[in-house]
Amino acid sequence: MIVFNLSCAQHHHFDGWFRSSEDYERQSAQSLIECPICGGKEIAKHLSAPRINVGPSNAAAEAATGQVTASQTNELATGSHDVIGAATIPNLQAHMLKQFKQFVLTNTENVGSDFAETARKMHYGEQSQRNIRGRISAEESQALREEGIETVGLPPGIFLDEGVQ
Repeated sequence: MIVFNLSCAQHHHFDGWFRSSEDYERQSAQSLIECPICGGKEIAKHLSAPRINVGPSNAAAEAATGQVTASQTNELATGSHDVIGAATIPNLQAHMLKQFKQFVLTNTENVGSDFAETARKMHYGEQSQRNIRGRISAEESQALREEGIETVGLPPGIFLDEGVQ
């Protein structure tokens, strides 16, 4: 099997799996390949790095160390990666969540249980606009939405001010 990075005319990127390079060429010539997102048949093939399986020892070592580089995180975020090993994905997810938590903690003010009241005051011009975070119930969130105040739920643990763990 061979995997190619493909995209359609609408710039949807996806992987295509083929028995061989010749199989891809045959299917492409017959317009048998279509975008899984929009169904477009105008498909372009992009440069792909070959995947080399070097055995389970590297994957196990990678998973055990939990080391993730900034470039790996950026590759995942921008979609510029070619192939990510299964053992790498949890490490990248943990690294990205850690970066997200740090960003939220650094760039927002914790207003705690006063979130709804503070958001309303900012919305109606009674307080200056700033980035806030806090706790609200589902009912409070719905009431804020009805007033035209959008909220975004955060994953559990982001709210804490104890630093990034």
